[in-house]
Amino acid sequence: MEENALFEKTSIPRAFFTLTIPLVLGRIVGLVYNMVDTYFIAKTQDAALVAGVSLCAPVFILMVALGDLFGLGTSSVISRLFGERREEEGRNVSSFGFWGSVALGALTGLLMLLFRKPVLTLLGAQGDVYYHAAQYYKYIAIGAPAMVVSLVPTNQLRTEGLANQCMIATVAGSVLNMILDPVFIFTLHMGAAGAAVATVLGNVLSVAIMVWVTARRATKLSVSPRYVRISKENLLAVFAIGIPASLNNVMQSFAGVLLNRNLVAYGTDSVAAMGIASKVYMVLMMVMVSFAFGAMPLIGFCYGANNRERLKKTIRFDILVQMVIAVAGAGIMALAATQLMQFFLQDAAIVEKGSLMLRCMLAGAPFAGLLLVFITLFQATGKAMPTLILTLSRQGIIYAVCMFALRALFGFHGVICAQAVSDVLTTLLAFVLLGISGISV
Repeated sequence: MEENALFEKTSIPRAFFTLTIPLVLGRIVGLVYNMVDTYFIAKTQDAALVAGVSLCAPVFILMVALGDLFGLGTSSVISRLFGERREEEGRNVSSFGFWGSVALGALTGLLMLLFRKPVLTLLGAQGDVYYHAAQYYKYIAIGAPAMVVSLVPTNQLRTEGLANQCMIATVAGSVLNMILDPVFIFTLHMGAAGAAVATVLGNVLSVAIMVWVTARRATKLSVSPRYVRISKENLLAVFAIGIPASLNNVMQSFAGVLLNRNLVAYGTDSVAAMGIASKVYMVLMMVMVSFAFGAMPLIGFCYGANNRERLKKTIRFDILVQMVIAVAGAGIMALAATQLMQFFLQDAAIVEKGSLMLRCMLAGAPFAGLLLVFITLFQATGKAMPTLILTLSRQGIIYAVCMFALRALFGFHGVICAQAVSDVLTTLLAFVLLGISGISV
């Protein structure tokens, strides 16, 4: 079928970059938006307001986790169904994912509003900080359906090759957010509430565009309620991949908390240095993650179509791209580590520590790249158990073991090397799981 040409006939490099480049560009714009959003919030010069907004960060992690449950879960199943020429089932799964995320987002928002005080108290809000956190939190809770839903069509549309349209929707939402931030925060004097409203409206615009694209441009996907039906087999397959994808966000939070708790003993400057070094490192990781997840629909389609030769070539090209980005990016950033740290802070002690931390994290970048390929490979092919094991390992079980063992042996240097060592060990585990799964690369 001509509509499957991108996945079946187009050269692998061209198909790969057609699906991945828009996602990378969209993520870069999202990164710029996050920096601009932080800038406008900080411009209020109100420490309590800044702290209140910062305390709500776990709420965003929750939204992403819930969105991934249906977004990555359904897109994994859909890509395989399309490869198997089971388009009608794919349409049903897409509609189920969309409306399931709407219902889950609405329920989440309602529960957040009902339990606002205990949740904010749990997050650590009190005094003046509580007031600003509550204002921000309220509107984020109201906008929960849009924020959860936004992650579903952006994943599903790529299963039909509509990656450019996803990028346009993401960029449009981010740009609107950046325009509305100063208007709501300063002109309308809404403070933290204004920042939240701008964020919600940006997500609403993104969702609206993607819904329009699905309804008008997609030929096999649907957002129509009349297609909301799904077989038990496909339902279990959605959650088999969606749940580990959601847990990945929890593991990231766990790793952050574990790292900070172990760094505190070496001074607040160590925590500050790691905060900046981690943000710099995340730029490289964001690019690598975007390429890895952008390739998932192509991998899933080839697997579903039982085109093992094309699948093998796709995986190998995916690995090549990750290695080039990881080695080149890590090398450049390692050489410029001091300058990158100085861009954020001029404190000599923090710059020195941060530069060392950044180089330690960068040492594991090639292994992190390989790991991303294997994780997305298992997700795309519906291998639930390997996906769950790797999700719980890299920033969970293996990371915790590395952290405690390396700190006991090497102190401060062990702590800052824990993530790189965890990446190496988890990658070795991935090779074992790959052999067990029977997928040849």
